[in-house]
This record gives sequence, structure tokens and C-alpha cells, in this order.
Amino acid sequence: MAEKRDYYEVLGVSKSATDAEIKKAYHAMVKKYHPDLHPDDKEAEEKMKEVNEAYDVLSDKDKRAKYDRAGFAGVDPSYGAGSGAGAGGFGGFGGMGGFGDIGDIFGDIFSGFGGFGGMGGFGQSRQNPNAPRRGQDIRTDVQISFMDACKGVDVTVRVNRNEKCPQCHGSGARPGTSPETCPDCRGTGSVRTAQRFGGAVIQSTSVCPRCRGTGRIIREVCPGCSGQGVVRRPFTKTVSIPRGVDNGNTDRITGEGDCGINGGENGDIIIRINVKPDEMFEREGSDIYSEVPISYLQAALGDEITVPTIDGGEKFRIPPGTQNGTVFVLRNKGVYKLYRPTRGDHHFAVRVDVPKNLNRRQAELLKAFDDSLEERNKSDRKNIFDRMTGKFGK
Repeated sequence: MAEKRDYYEVLGVSKSATDAEIKKAYHAMVKKYHPDLHPDDKEAEEKMKEVNEAYDVLSDKDKRAKYDRAGFAGVDPSYGAGSGAGAGGFGGFGGMGGFGDIGDIFGDIFSGFGGFGGMGGFGQSRQNPNAPRRGQDIRTDVQISFMDACKGVDVTVRVNRNEKCPQCHGSGARPGTSPETCPDCRGTGSVRTAQRFGGAVIQSTSVCPRCRGTGRIIREVCPGCSGQGVVRRPFTKTVSIPRGVDNGNTDRITGEGDCGINGGENGDIIIRINVKPDEMFEREGSDIYSEVPISYLQAALGDEITVPTIDGGEKFRIPPGTQNGTVFVLRNKGVYKLYRPTRGDHHFAVRVDVPKNLNRRQAELLKAFDDSLEERNKSDRKNIFDRMTGKFGK
């Protein structure tokens, strides 16, 4: 049976992740592994089952709390159960063999004096130090312009990552030699000691001091990595950021994070997108908002104007009598929705540019024009003054 992966690792989030972060990570994984996107792909199907199982636990507050306290045993009572449990007894109570995962809990409580000696099943268990372990994810930020977020762009990602040592190929031993199994712990990474208290024998399990829990002894260390098996190196890769990304979105480069240990798979590079604000446009979801200045004459008589959009200038005819602040909409001229062929809209408000620094002649002409206006030309002002009179009197 394949070893279960930590649920937080499956979703690519930290143990302190919020409910919203867990939900967001789950949706990203669904897009990545959903069977509809990978027909006849058994690996994707298994990944999707793993993701669903992890989300089922971490999205439930009670289940998550139990998992944080006791691991898989807290949410799946059958996990790690011994085969000795039967209808007629307690699965070999003399050795307490059926209580495998309870040993982890008791190991914490009785860490000062180990497990329960003759009750071997209560001894604190340790993960196999030589089991494959997935490499760590690497998180990095990239900054792109507003227009690049709307259109998509190729960016170069530069990180430092752990790579398998090219000299020893990850073994940590000098080329031509190999690590040996630790004779004290026989490769388990832990040793058990026994102490007698009265008529009872108390056993405790601790990290093997000879191999320091690795289960291996390296007689001659590799000079390239000082016996670590990994080296820190810079890594550069060009990735395509899709159109429609927004500030705070993340992208993932699968398998390019820190190298796995003992043959485990590599981690990922998680890229957080930071979008610079734009001087002309604002964005809300897939919709764009802007302001377009027009002249007093254009507002009064109407005119065909050019509206700046993310696709360039767009012709639009404003009607006569357009008031300052009126909002118009250009359909399907907003941002493309992420991974979809549809777009939002472009909303623009007109701002009437009132003339400034008028000379005497211009001021006289403007006053004469205002004096020539009739009541029907001043309907908005008349309505406002009528309402004020009704509220406050003359």
C-alpha cells in the first residue's frame, strides 16, 4: 500500500493556512487534475482522489483539529491498525500490538520515560528515515505590468534550489563508496532501551546516536556536498503567465522545486503574481474602469470620441446633453477571464473639462450664452431648486 502524504502537502499549503487559502488551493488542484481534463489518465485520477480526501479533512474544522492532533489516525480509525484485532479479544493485548498509532500519542505524554516496555505496541514509532520524501516547494514573487496581466506575458523566474549532488548522485558518500546500514539501529534510525521500575520494564525509543536518525553510516563523505547529498544552486526558467491573471494570483511550476530525498519526487515552484497599478485604468475582476475627458461643447452637442481601452482606441458616440460623470459601457472590452474565452466590460465615465483662464472676451461670450438659455435648457437646475424650495421654503 502506498504511503499516504500529509494533507497539507497534498494541497500545497502550510499548517497555518486559512480556510480561504485551503479552498483556493483545492480549486487550483481541481483544475490541474480533474478527470475531465485528463481522460484515461490513471495518475491524474489518483491525484484527484488524494486531493479530495485532503480537502474533505482540512475543510472541516473538527476533522482538521483531529488530524492536527493525531495525524491520519485522528480521522481514520482503521489507519495503521494491526491485524490482531478480532471479535474475541483486543488484538494481542499482551504486546498491545493493535494500538500502533496510539504509541505516538503516549510517546509524547510519557516522553520522559518512553513507552510501556512489555507493552511493545505503545512504544513511540518513527517514520522510516530511508523512505522517499518529497522535496520542499519554493515560493517566489514576480512583478508584471497591468497590461501584461491583461494580455499574458513570458517571465523569467530565478530561484535557488536544492539539487541532487552531481558527484555522489545524492548518496552523500565519496564517489566509489556507498553508505552502510547503521549496525546499532539496523537502518531504522532509532534505538530502544529498557529500564526496570519495580516489577515493570519500561522501554523507550530514541534517535540512534550513531547515525543521528538517518539509519546509515557514511565512512567517507562526498567532498562536493559534505555528505548532505544535495547542493544549493541557482535555477532559471521562463514561464508563460496566462492572460487574465490578477494581483495575488499564483502559478505553479510542477517538479522544479527542491529535489526529493531517497528517490522522492521534487517539490514545485509556486509563483505569486504582483501586478503594478495603471495610471489610466482600474480593474475589478474582469471589468475595466476609466475616465475620459470631453469638452463643454462635446457634452452639450454630442460627438464621436475615442475611448482608450486595453485593446487601443475605441470609437464611441456620446449623445447631446451628456452630463458630467455619466458612465457608458463598452461590452466585451474588458479583461479575458482566466482560462476562459469570455471577457468582461469596459466602463468609462465622462468628465466635462470646464474651461479655465478665460480672457475678458471669452467670459463675455460665455455670459451672453448663459443669459440666452431658456428654462427648458435648465431642466436639471430648475428641478433641484424646486425640490429645495419644497424642503426649506423661499
